[in-house]
Amino acid sequence: MDLKEPPVALTADEKFKPDIVKYESEGSSGVVEGEVQNGKLERGLKGRHMQMIAIGGSIGAGLFVGSGSAFHNGGPGSVLIAFMIVGAMLLFTVQALGELAVLYPVNGAFFTYACRFLDESWGFAMGWDYALGWLTVLPFEITAAGITIEYWRDDINIGVWVAVFLFILVVVQVFGVKGYGEVEFVLGLIKVMAVTGFIIFGIIVNCGGVPTDDRGYIGARYWHDPGAFRNGFKGFASVFVTAAFAFGGTELVGLAAAEATDPRRSLPTATKQVFWRIATFYVLSLFIVGLILPSDSEDLLGASGANTKASPFVLAIQEAGVKGLPSVFNAVITISVLSVANSCTYGSTRTMQALGVRHMGPKFLTYIDKKGRPLWCVVIQIAFGLLAFIGESGKSSTVFNWLLSLSGLSYFFVWGSICLSHVRFRAGWKAQGRSLDELPYRASFGAVGSMIGFGLACIALIATFYVSLFPIGASPDAEVFFQSYLAAVVVITLYLGWKIKTRGRGGLFVRAAQMDLDTGIRQFDLEPIENGHRNKSLANMPKRMLHSFV
Repeated sequence: MDLKEPPVALTADEKFKPDIVKYESEGSSGVVEGEVQNGKLERGLKGRHMQMIAIGGSIGAGLFVGSGSAFHNGGPGSVLIAFMIVGAMLLFTVQALGELAVLYPVNGAFFTYACRFLDESWGFAMGWDYALGWLTVLPFEITAAGITIEYWRDDINIGVWVAVFLFILVVVQVFGVKGYGEVEFVLGLIKVMAVTGFIIFGIIVNCGGVPTDDRGYIGARYWHDPGAFRNGFKGFASVFVTAAFAFGGTELVGLAAAEATDPRRSLPTATKQVFWRIATFYVLSLFIVGLILPSDSEDLLGASGANTKASPFVLAIQEAGVKGLPSVFNAVITISVLSVANSCTYGSTRTMQALGVRHMGPKFLTYIDKKGRPLWCVVIQIAFGLLAFIGESGKSSTVFNWLLSLSGLSYFFVWGSICLSHVRFRAGWKAQGRSLDELPYRASFGAVGSMIGFGLACIALIATFYVSLFPIGASPDAEVFFQSYLAAVVVITLYLGWKIKTRGRGGLFVRAAQMDLDTGIRQFDLEPIENGHRNKSLANMPKRMLHSFV
């Protein structure tokens, strides 16, 4: 890459992160290499990769299997409302992340933004909490993939399939970020087609158009009997963590900005498509499931962990009496969990590498080979994947419940931090006399949208705390509470630990006037590619709103 000028010297305030360089680059993409040490992260993700990561990147066991327990505990009404609330939170979050990532496409993305715009200790906590979340989700997803095979062959030990899937993941890592992008593009496309097909199938079933289904026209029958809501407010509150786990990974589109060939153009497009992903592949598909499958079905009792035999999607197809189709959708679930396992490897390795660069982790994590692969981070992630062999143990469900307690709730902390980072960034941008017109891309809902997103994250955390303290159909229990709320304890411990280690460096928060708004920023020679309407008026409001999602 031809540089216009050599790297700029670091200021005294940046001496604790000496591996960061600042420079401008030529070309329409305005690409900056960001934070590197040894080798450089390879910019191999194209626009189509970014779009598919945004649309279908994290559709997996959380949606196809975990939603079953949500239906059983909360009912279809609670599932619909809770997923819409979390979906709205994600829409605000991804818009905020898009604005920051286009301007600062640095490795580590959201935890880096928390360090710069909120507090270094909070950024440390978010970074390691996010990395640990992905590290522990991988063995779960691999085990889920193995269990899906038992749908056809239960005579083969699950350990065989765990070994096969781990080997496939290792092969994908050999090809680096390009391998990740291509695998996600193909598998994401299959998932999108499958969910679209299920929605069409569900509408036909609901209208009584399947000859093998003797229920005839169903309509909203199951919303009246057994009812739209189950277990009152507790049932509703219990759905939030399931929704978080199902939506987890949506933020990867921002993390991938550091390895996109042209993040300036691909990121805005990808963030807009998140709306359609939320509305169609989550909310609409679950609404259809709630119409054609009764929430009091005893088969849903086993819809937890990786038990795909209790997937509400598969059960809904079986209720319609269509032969062969349950096997097809089970194959889709297998593909989906392997896709999420692939995302686990990407999310954790890039976050750990960035933590190492900022001296918030062991130095060996910073190593990147000549092909842009953070090798030691990949080795650690694959090592965690070996925990999938715990599936051989009779205590596997207990172990996985504790591992997953680190992931579901942590997404609320990450998403809330992204929104708050954006609000503080806007405050710093204004305090230092800069105009919003200088931003190459602006979040459609501005700082107000991020405030709403942060508020929704707090509400979800409070609701989850309530149902963790007072579980459905049981008295308060310490084990149940910590299995649901362990991530909060981990976050607080990480935050206080780094605050003590650094002796409170930087105070409680970064002041707006002191924010570093220049490190890693990309300089643009082209006109900003905002939503297309700098002059806002009532006349162009409908067009501006439409352009926010298309």
